[in-house]
Amino acid sequence: MNRQRTDLGSGSVRKLLLKLALPSIVAQLVNLLYNVVDRVFIGKLPGGDIAIAGIGISMPIIMLISAFSLLIGNGGAPLVAIKMGEKNQKTAEKIVGNSLFMLILQGVVLTIIFMVLKRPLLWLFGASNATIQYAVDYLSVYLLGTLFVQLSLGMNPFITTQGFAKIGMISISIGAGINLILDPILIFGFGMGVKGAALASIIAQFCSAVWVLKFLLGKKSILRIKRKNMILSRKIILPVMGLGLAPFIMHGSESLILISLNSQLLKHGGDIAVGAMTIMSSLTQIIVLPLLGLAQGAQPILGFNYGAKNVARVKETFKMLFICCLSYTCIIVALLIAFPEQWVKIFNSEPHLVETAAWCIRIYFVGIFVFGAQIACQQTLLALGKSKLSLSLVLLRKIVLLIPLIFIIPIFAQDKLAGVLWAEPITDIISTLVTVICFGLFYKKQFFENKAEILQTKLPE
Repeated sequence: MNRQRTDLGSGSVRKLLLKLALPSIVAQLVNLLYNVVDRVFIGKLPGGDIAIAGIGISMPIIMLISAFSLLIGNGGAPLVAIKMGEKNQKTAEKIVGNSLFMLILQGVVLTIIFMVLKRPLLWLFGASNATIQYAVDYLSVYLLGTLFVQLSLGMNPFITTQGFAKIGMISISIGAGINLILDPILIFGFGMGVKGAALASIIAQFCSAVWVLKFLLGKKSILRIKRKNMILSRKIILPVMGLGLAPFIMHGSESLILISLNSQLLKHGGDIAVGAMTIMSSLTQIIVLPLLGLAQGAQPILGFNYGAKNVARVKETFKMLFICCLSYTCIIVALLIAFPEQWVKIFNSEPHLVETAAWCIRIYFVGIFVFGAQIACQQTLLALGKSKLSLSLVLLRKIVLLIPLIFIIPIFAQDKLAGVLWAEPITDIISTLVTVICFGLFYKKQFFENKAEILQTKLPE
């Protein structure tokens, strides 16, 4: 057994979670840098306030591309952890191989579809005469790297779930570091503007994808990519996609939400309000991505011990995850609301944009302090293979509550722009309350009423 691999079934849960979560959190912080750095540099261009709005219009498509990588990566990795806990390496490797094939297929299909439809989609998503060309220029280049995004984001979870958290962190760090170096060179040095930012991103994603595949093909990986396992099997890939549907919808619905927000913000606040939303989307990632890193660190422990029927370690891991997630959201949201102008100026210092975005932040983020509890419960359900319940809770928040409220509240609000923004905190509080109640009922039934029984996801041997 490789020495770098972590034993998920023994030792202190606290130390194990710390060991796995810290690299995952660092990886997500690096991923945060990856996602935000383009917008920071673009905001420094002449007319950067409008350029940021243009990039914001293209973000729904970029989010959707990432969501498809999560459909496979975040669906397959928990199943791999469960199968490893059952000591069924053969099926675990089949999952890895089938997942790689699907990610390649998705990359090719998505590139073709979005290249053909990008301009009409951008108009539909809230572009204006001032922002459309920025959005088209950025997206035309970015889409050329769709396959690399699928491979780097989709296959990296299969490294982390084997216990190689540091290797997973390096995978993201490589791309982020290259992106950070290339951004100013291509944007300003070569005068490529938003096209330079997109080119830097796809070069970085290519390098990250090469690193991930090289590891999974190498001798250090416990589960390796094998050609025979890349023959697509419905019995393998359908459970992967079923479990990945919740994170796919959770991330993909952000695309639909951003489309709804941008269209309403353009209607009631103009391009400056859309630019403010782009900045707030970046700040949302400051809240969410570290939480996902913490959850990714916990998921291999949860999945492995669930498969091994070690109930006590599952319960202890969830308790620690819940406390850490909720504490983080309370602290970071307090800092955002207390000092909004300072956060906005990271991206752009144009006075009107700073004033508008700071005002928006104090409304938009007021309810998200409870989001840590929701993430902890949803991600634990996902790690334990309970995709239907997790998906139902995601649909409640995004589709049933948030999107309708974005359009309904402004009808009755005196301040239409504020009405659009209030949809988010109202949704956060209601959906978190429902999620915690539902998870509590599942938790009580699964771990207290049926202590000796843990249902396992069925895959072919």
